[in-house]
Amino acid sequence: MLVAALDARAEAIEVRGFDNPVTEKRYQELTATLRCPKCENQAIGDSNSPIAADMRERVYAQLQDGRSDKEIIDFMVQRFGDYVLYNPRLEGRTLLLWGLPGALVVIGALVLWLIIRSRRRTQVRRLSAEEQARLDDLIDREGSA
Repeated sequence: MLVAALDARAEAIEVRGFDNPVTEKRYQELTATLRCPKCENQAIGDSNSPIAADMRERVYAQLQDGRSDKEIIDFMVQRFGDYVLYNPRLEGRTLLLWGLPGALVVIGALVLWLIIRSRRRTQVRRLSAEEQARLDDLIDREGSA
């Protein structure tokens, strides 16, 4: 019984009181979209780590203070860094992150187009009558040997 009680205490359920369902839905969405800095690829709403619990508490407090989702996300980014965002913002320092996949597709398509174009330009040249006669002679020699 002691083990069961300790286990139940370790996984305590957080109960939050909200004035309206819109604020509760915003809380659920924010905790699902912010990443836990300690856990690997886990949202703060799903994580049991102490830092995720602290982040959930901060989100709740800021929602109660009437802050917008953008203000809450900006606060979390300022406090914990860009890692807390699953989709980094489009800024000067993240242009490479956002632009590289598209640039690689464009470069790949360009290389493929150049290869196809060069192969189309290379035409098979017919042998002249003299070259054909020489080739036939060589084939006859190989066949008779």
